[in-house]
Amino acid sequence: MKRVGLDIGSTTVKAAVLGENNELLYSRYKRHFSDIRKTVSDIISEVGAELEGERVLIAVTGSGGISVSKWLEIPFVQEVAAGTNAIKQLIPETDVAIELGGEDAKITYLTGSLEQRMNGSCAGGTGAFIDQMAALLNTNIGGLNELSKKHTTIYPIASRCGVFAKSDIQPLLNDGAKRSDVAASVFQSVVNQTISGLACGKPIRGNVAFLGGPLHYLSELRERFIDTLGLAPENIIFPENANLFVAMGCAFSDESEEADIAELVEKASSLESSQLREVERLAPLFKDEKELDEFNARHAKAIIPTADIKEHKGECYLGIDAGSTTTKAVLLNKNAEIIYSYYSGNGGDPLKSVIKILGEIYSLLPDGAFIAKACTTGYGEHLIKAALGADFGEIETMAHYKAADKILPGAEFILDIGGQDMKCMRVRNGEIESILLNEACSSGCGSFIENFANALGMSSADFAKLGLTAQNPVDLGSRCTVFMNSRVKQAQKEGATVADISAGLSYSVVKNALFKVIKLRDTSDMGEKIIVQGGTFMNDSVLRAFELICGKDVIRPDKAGLMGAYGSALISLERDDGKGSTLSSAKMLEGFKAEKTAARCGKCSNNCLLTITKFPDGKRYISNNRCERGAGNVSGTEKLPNLYEYKYRLLFDRDSMPADVARRGVIGFPRVLGMYENYPFWHKLFSELGFSVRLSPKSSRDIYDKGIETMPSESVCYPAKLAHGHIQALIDSGIKLIFYPSVPYEMGDANGGDNHYNCPVVATYSEVIKNSVPELREDVKFLNPFLPIFHRKRMAERLFEEFAQLLPEMSITRTEINDALKLAYSEDEAFKDEMRRKGEETLKFLEENGKRGIVLAGRPYHVDPEINHGLPEMIAGYGFAVLTEDSVAHMEQVVRPIRVVDQWTYHTRLYAAAHVVGKHECLELVQLNSFGCGLDAITTDQVQEILRGFGKLYTCLKIDEVNNLGAARIRLRSLISVVDERERHMYKPVRGQIGYIRQPEFTKEMRETHTILCPQMAPIHFDMLEAAFNHSGYNVVILTDCSKSVVDEGLKYVNNDACYPSILVVGQLIHALNSGKYDINKTSVMITQTGGACRATNYVGMLKKALKDAGFGNVPLISLNVVGLEKQSGFKLSIPMAVRAFMGIVYGDVLSRCLYKVRPYEKVKGSANALYEKWRLFLRDELKTLSLKRFNNNVRNIVKEFSEFPVLDIQKPKVGLVGEILVKFHPVANNDIIGLLENEGCEVVVPDLMGFFYYICSHGVTKSELLYISGTSKFADNAAIKAIKFMERSYRKAVRGTKFGSPGDIFEMRERVKAIVSPGNIAGEGWFLSAEMLELIEEGVPNIVCMQPFACLPNHVTGKGVIGELRRQHPESNIVAVDFDPGASEVNQVNRIKLMLTQAFANAGISRRAVMPRVEVEDKYSELMTN
Repeated sequence: MKRVGLDIGSTTVKAAVLGENNELLYSRYKRHFSDIRKTVSDIISEVGAELEGERVLIAVTGSGGISVSKWLEIPFVQEVAAGTNAIKQLIPETDVAIELGGEDAKITYLTGSLEQRMNGSCAGGTGAFIDQMAALLNTNIGGLNELSKKHTTIYPIASRCGVFAKSDIQPLLNDGAKRSDVAASVFQSVVNQTISGLACGKPIRGNVAFLGGPLHYLSELRERFIDTLGLAPENIIFPENANLFVAMGCAFSDESEEADIAELVEKASSLESSQLREVERLAPLFKDEKELDEFNARHAKAIIPTADIKEHKGECYLGIDAGSTTTKAVLLNKNAEIIYSYYSGNGGDPLKSVIKILGEIYSLLPDGAFIAKACTTGYGEHLIKAALGADFGEIETMAHYKAADKILPGAEFILDIGGQDMKCMRVRNGEIESILLNEACSSGCGSFIENFANALGMSSADFAKLGLTAQNPVDLGSRCTVFMNSRVKQAQKEGATVADISAGLSYSVVKNALFKVIKLRDTSDMGEKIIVQGGTFMNDSVLRAFELICGKDVIRPDKAGLMGAYGSALISLERDDGKGSTLSSAKMLEGFKAEKTAARCGKCSNNCLLTITKFPDGKRYISNNRCERGAGNVSGTEKLPNLYEYKYRLLFDRDSMPADVARRGVIGFPRVLGMYENYPFWHKLFSELGFSVRLSPKSSRDIYDKGIETMPSESVCYPAKLAHGHIQALIDSGIKLIFYPSVPYEMGDANGGDNHYNCPVVATYSEVIKNSVPELREDVKFLNPFLPIFHRKRMAERLFEEFAQLLPEMSITRTEINDALKLAYSEDEAFKDEMRRKGEETLKFLEENGKRGIVLAGRPYHVDPEINHGLPEMIAGYGFAVLTEDSVAHMEQVVRPIRVVDQWTYHTRLYAAAHVVGKHECLELVQLNSFGCGLDAITTDQVQEILRGFGKLYTCLKIDEVNNLGAARIRLRSLISVVDERERHMYKPVRGQIGYIRQPEFTKEMRETHTILCPQMAPIHFDMLEAAFNHSGYNVVILTDCSKSVVDEGLKYVNNDACYPSILVVGQLIHALNSGKYDINKTSVMITQTGGACRATNYVGMLKKALKDAGFGNVPLISLNVVGLEKQSGFKLSIPMAVRAFMGIVYGDVLSRCLYKVRPYEKVKGSANALYEKWRLFLRDELKTLSLKRFNNNVRNIVKEFSEFPVLDIQKPKVGLVGEILVKFHPVANNDIIGLLENEGCEVVVPDLMGFFYYICSHGVTKSELLYISGTSKFADNAAIKAIKFMERSYRKAVRGTKFGSPGDIFEMRERVKAIVSPGNIAGEGWFLSAEMLELIEEGVPNIVCMQPFACLPNHVTGKGVIGELRRQHPESNIVAVDFDPGASEVNQVNRIKLMLTQAFANAGISRRAVMPRVEVEDKYSELMTN
């Protein structure tokens, strides 16, 4: 019987028909252009014509295969498993297979134990990304391949994310880089993304096969892989039909089922009527035709006056806006009437398009008319000005302001959305009060809509018009473009029309602008005079969505896309001095040709790869320079202080003793993360102990590339990624002893912080290095002890313990350590004192000489030039001194309380520095923020609030792999422009509230009258806790509504970089308060607070801000914690309440453990849930009593009844669930993963919630062993563990020896996990997460889903960071890490989970058909999203 395999990808549909001998008889490879249903129907019909009257074995795979599987009622095969089938059949010599698809990337390791990797929630670096980049270069993917063949230079382009890559590429094009070089650089970025995002610490070695459409059709992409991996010809496998491999593997699959081809053709022909929705729908943009007509009539009124160029005489004024994707030009007469305008795409060559425009203008100008002045703005401002001699260059924000104020005098709110940029200006009393720009992300900007339209073969205008009539716009969220793109694809698979997608994208663009960039809380803040502009607002769908969402009518000029050029022309008019223009004449444009070359700068350590553009008149323009030196713009005038440069030298310019005289040999230090804080300390300590200290080289892209294969997490911050390269550089230089300690607590600053933690990544990233770099397990000794650097006495004890254990042969004595430590602490203080002295000196110099300075406030490691990308030099080039936050933080005390928990040392300095800036007119503050830094979701809002309290401007620069500073230049020049404007008008900042005004206290009287709202986390357990609190005298309501609107509320009121749990927690509470169900005057809110180093401690701070912004500032806020935070007189954790709470958690644990064990095997569907429901209602009532006897009897009886529950005698694979606590237990946060797994034929094992409390209470032992803890705190922690064990006695006894299994002992787990990570990892779930995975594996549950919010910091270390080591020590382990986020595609998550399940069934030797009559594909998670 013939076999048929269908592969439904994100951009293509493939079909393969195999004969009796597995030969390929027929195949199809076809792009679906978003119309999956029609394409599948067509291909099935074609296959039916080939196989008329036959029965076949058929299955489907691919990212869209789940839906098609349901539609056609045929089996689904996970796509990586399908690919593996084909590899084993056709190219069995393969060691590693790399496959790229439209939105998917996979690596399969076949040597030894089979390991399969698939990209997560990010589709950066895949086929769809290549399509986007090709469009950016005005070509198709074939053209991109041809261009790449001519390259001579590879530019570094962000490999993490397609949006970031685009942010790198567009300025390169605008600055004149050769398209061939950019094309090759795009392919290189795909290679980097694939290796760093999927290899995750496992090298790619041996015979490598290249599969999938992009690698099949793009020879130059293959070459980049081959070159990067250093593959010899004999190791390269490029099979015939590589683009069909997954479809062929699907056909090979044992999952295939027999079907009649005629019946399949009939089913396929009726696909149009199929319905399956994961992506929610929104209201239409217009109710009816009448509403659309009224809209059109209203917006036909804002007309910029025009005149006829043919009749013009005398002066005219040119404005050119060389934007990121388009070029705009406006020519005005003296009356500011437009006599010529131009708007079109620049085709990736802005200079060429401007020359064409100028030529056209000169040909149109009548005799007697001439250009008096010309002004340029936009991304290409400097290039155009240099090439064509424009008179002025102006920052685009100011150009847009000038245009808006001309059209709508007194405008209060100006929003411009361009191709890649968003700019929002708030104006008060004629002064620009604030300027907001999108960070290094073009999420939802015009170019995304344009690219999507182009992918459909449509113009942007036609695509936009469709949205106006959409009946069911899709809700695509407001997150990263890559996530949005994934949701677009998902909507397509569900049959959404192009019109629905067009309208949905319009909603998303607006939501992104209002809630992500502007962070709008109340539309009344926008004022009444609102003007929107930029090419994106020429899209009527976007304009209508904006008005609907903000609830206001706005002004859109009829030439909204020309406003930057119009403003530039107005500036030319304003600044006309009558001396004529320096603009190139028509004659000079004839034969104008620019020559581009590349060269290394060499004038500083950045050694930038410059693009040098030479013009016919001998002038040249230099771009891609990080600072002004490369462009030759540094004059011999006074050089203002640059404390970044000063600090870097002060840190690392230290003499080390020669290796031949060092009595204890050479020791290496990586120049990373915490070393930028403590290197003077460590250098002095080890030098005094007789070591020759060797520092890794300065950071560079080459250093980064050295470590790319050992990075286990693709979403960790760039500073952490660099650590892998620095360690590798030390190893490559022959260093055999490396010291990189873990420092959870920093030395505290004397500025009143609530604690002195290090960020979890800074504190413990050495643990990731230990588990990821193979050489550290071989002949290199790696020391990464957990040390209490903040406590001098305990530090000496710990160093002696560690040296005695790790370096016994060196016999380092206590006396030596004590003496060296005294000098090390003195050296550290001297370094910090010198930075403070330098800060005071610089500030005094600025004030005495009328100069200005910018405090470039970030982390200590931001002084690394590779991380800051030369920003300090850029600022210095603009005539500002550059100060570090630690050079000024000591000058002012923070006005307390502040809104957030001030728990991280580096951030305490940020808040203090903001106070210093607020009190000194000559200073401004710019905050540096590394992409992926979750902590800055907290700090950025707080720093902004402090500065606003002083009436100061706030600017944040998000940095990471992106090393082109186009966006940073705009933000900095915008800040400087507004500061200059304020000075000219002698504007005096209006001060607001300094410090935080607390919510009202929850009083004893409120206990009687108030309803206390608490967010959901773990439904089974929190149901019990609700009853426990209510029986203890508090009217607590656990919120159960977690619909899409709850997530929207969270996104509206929480910083966009905050983790998913914080969005859900805040969203639930604000949504409930807004619901009208509760009397706001008799309602309080409550959330838990651990006091640990994770962001969760600051959910309270986020909630405070949300309550205030939402108008609920008078609602009391209760923090449920045991560490004394946010005390409330009316809420006390009494002993009876604590006992009931413990009982409730134990009840929750025993119920969930028993339910999950029996439900997959129930003989009668629904009977397990009925038994659970019976016990749930009974136990809620039982929590009234404090009787331990009844409690123990209840626990025993629960276990007894579930033990006797009738079950089927079959085996199913067991899958363990671990991860961040809320995502692990909350069914909305994890998309009901338990329902999904059970529906797929698995038994789910969820470790108990009480284990987390054991873990928290075990910190006393950890701190006593590794760090420092007071005797009182240690006693309290030990007492808590004894209390929990006492409460759990009956539970553990009841389940011991039964099929339900027994929870592990916390101290035994702690001991066993030491082989993987140190118990010193106490941020978030810390070592306990690793220990749960280890326990599951050892108990026969090797299949694990490790769940975390996107960019969860602790999980980088003890979640994703340990998976490789767990696999190494336990080859049977089958672990998939899944990120959860409001914008993440659920289909992508499910595909990754199904990949793990394919392996789980195979490893267990269990047939899916043996455990299920038919594998269902209508997963419960889908129902959850549509109900």
